[in-house]
Amino acid sequence: MLVNVSYNKPELREKINAEVGKPFTLLERIKMNGVGSSKLFITSTSIEIHNLLILDKYINTCNIEMRPDGIIITFRSILETYALIIPYYKLRLYKGKAEEYSIYRDHFFIKVKANEKAVHLFMKKILDYKAKHWSSSSFLE
Repeated sequence: MLVNVSYNKPELREKINAEVGKPFTLLERIKMNGVGSSKLFITSTSIEIHNLLILDKYINTCNIEMRPDGIIITFRSILETYALIIPYYKLRLYKGKAEEYSIYRDHFFIKVKANEKAVHLFMKKILDYKAKHWSSSSFLE
């Protein structure tokens, strides 16, 4: 789900929380050594996201936030902030070339540079969390 999150809309926040869960508490964030990525440089995107990013001339960057049931990828275009909401059951994460990761949800995708060790470690953290917490509890419900 690709949404504009520039404005404080309670119904949109509830929809996002239903999709990927509420944000981790401060104690959980400390135990996990953080739940957000550093600035990631976008190399390629699906057409819907590309059409938003070409509206300005800035360098295209994004951030990833982990949630209990998925991730949120946020990026800016002009003066608006957009989020790609990806629950773990729809998340497909691939390591392409040595310097790039591809993140997919249905027909949306974002490819980001991975030129720092911190990026590799964060992507591994996402995959480890998905494997350990999400997949085992999803079959019990």
